[in-house]
Amino acid sequence: MQLTTLFNDDSAVSPVIGVILMVAITVILAAVIGTFVLGLGDQVGDTAPQASFSFDYNSTSGDLTITHESGTSIDADSVSISGPVGDDGDTWADIDGSATEISAGSSITVTSNTTPFASGETVRVVWTSESGSSSSTLQSWTYNG
Repeated sequence: MQLTTLFNDDSAVSPVIGVILMVAITVILAAVIGTFVLGLGDQVGDTAPQASFSFDYNSTSGDLTITHESGTSIDADSVSISGPVGDDGDTWADIDGSATEISAGSSITVTSNTTPFASGETVRVVWTSESGSSSSTLQSWTYNG
């Protein structure tokens, strides 16, 4: 073996390895930039809160009391009541003018459009994200009378 050729050879990495490294770096950069451009990392705040509600119906007056039993506190403007009630589509804050947050023990009373409810009619507690891009039914109640 000739030692002089080792000292004079200044190629450290073969061209094939260099190309492979450049392609790998390009793919990684494209994936990171694509994630930010497509906004895939911004969906964390759009998950529905975990909460449990109970329903207490008074068939004489047609009133349905909805109570937040347990779970996450929720902004009152993001929860609405839907179904055959006088407050259909109204938010919790609209129904209870002083409510800003729904926490365990909070309750509202809505009135049936027809007293009593017709069998099979359903009232839903619906959460809508702040941006309005997603919604979820947190709890529902169906009259079985």
